[in-house]
Amino acid sequence: MLLIVECIIACAIFTLIILPPLYKDPISQIMSFPPEIRRRVESLPQYKVNIDTKKKRHITIKIFSIFIFAIMLAFVAYYSGARSFVQAFRHVFIIFFTINLYDLFVLDIGLFCHSKKTRISGTEDMDEAYRNPKHHIRGAIIGTFLGIVVALLSGGLIHLYRFIYRI
Repeated sequence: MLLIVECIIACAIFTLIILPPLYKDPISQIMSFPPEIRRRVESLPQYKVNIDTKKKRHITIKIFSIFIFAIMLAFVAYYSGARSFVQAFRHVFIIFFTINLYDLFVLDIGLFCHSKKTRISGTEDMDEAYRNPKHHIRGAIIGTFLGIVVALLSGGLIHLYRFIYRI
């Protein structure tokens, strides 16, 4: 039951992290948009300067986020009773995978594909590209592998903590 509550809270927090910036300034999330839309935006002169900066920041933020999530979720797993590598890995992976599925079905396919608020000025005619779920499904598959990495790191942190403090 605790794990279910943690998954619901994690999805709510994820929503609060993703949606406000996306709705306020869709260009801020350009690296998460389908490739056809990114190419169009890159060709528009009003976005030329912003795009290069966003690309460089995107990779850095993703790598930093993996480590932050691993640490945060290791704490969650530990305080939820996970005391071994396997328990922590399983706990963290379930939370991460739940967020990944929530992101795919609710945020990406449910909201992004159908919301006019996510449209970037100059791409309004690209409705088919916005509605195509293929990009989001591919992202969810990549997200699953990232979830494995985060779960491995979290499990490793729990294992290391237990090794150092012999608990």
